[in-house]
Amino acid sequence: MSSLVAELPAKADPRLIVPLDLPTADEARAMVEALGDMVSFYKVGLELFATDGMGLARELKSQGKQVFLDWKLHDIGTTVQRAAAVLADTGCDLLTVHGEPQVMASAVRGKGRSDLKILAVTVLTSLTDADLVEMGYAHGARALVERRIHQAVEAGCDGVVASPHEAALARAIGGKDFLVVTPGVRPDWAAKNDQARAATPAEALKSGASHIVCGRPITAANEPQAAARRIVAEMAGA
Repeated sequence: MSSLVAELPAKADPRLIVPLDLPTADEARAMVEALGDMVSFYKVGLELFATDGMGLARELKSQGKQVFLDWKLHDIGTTVQRAAAVLADTGCDLLTVHGEPQVMASAVRGKGRSDLKILAVTVLTSLTDADLVEMGYAHGARALVERRIHQAVEAGCDGVVASPHEAALARAIGGKDFLVVTPGVRPDWAAKNDQARAATPAEALKSGASHIVCGRPITAANEPQAAARRIVAEMAGA
């Protein structure tokens, strides 16, 4: 065994969330098996939601994993509140909703006293300032993120989803116990793909992220477990 391999971590870092953005639940199960003990936290998104996402989420919880339901609820308040109440009973750990005041407040009411954490999505990490102008917003990404973080705190959300470049801002506004989940994390050795505001794992954590979401550098790697191990090592160095 080389000295490099010997120095790599052998256990998962609970701050690393791996998205199971795969076409079927069976492919997701195969990825979980391939990653083994190197990953303890998984994101179940809309692609799996359209198949058997909730069933998979329950399986992961039964295996002792943490589960992030990245379903970005966005509807009238009553509907969001009822959906959050149902999901609060599943034992899952995180749930995303769109960062609009009525939506956020409704989700918080819906989760009640459960352990489910509500995260507000501020601005999608694939969007640039030019994209926001085209969509009709008067603010650039940073200004809109700042406004939505304040609104999330006021609504009683447990945290936000924000790009690594707004992590420090979210930490400053939300405080030390506020969850700051950062997608768009790409190590230097991986392609940026469709993430317009990406950062490395170390950069995201140093900026104030509580959790990082890192997908394709791990799930598209020839050896996913080795890639996850490498990223966990980078996180430990931060």
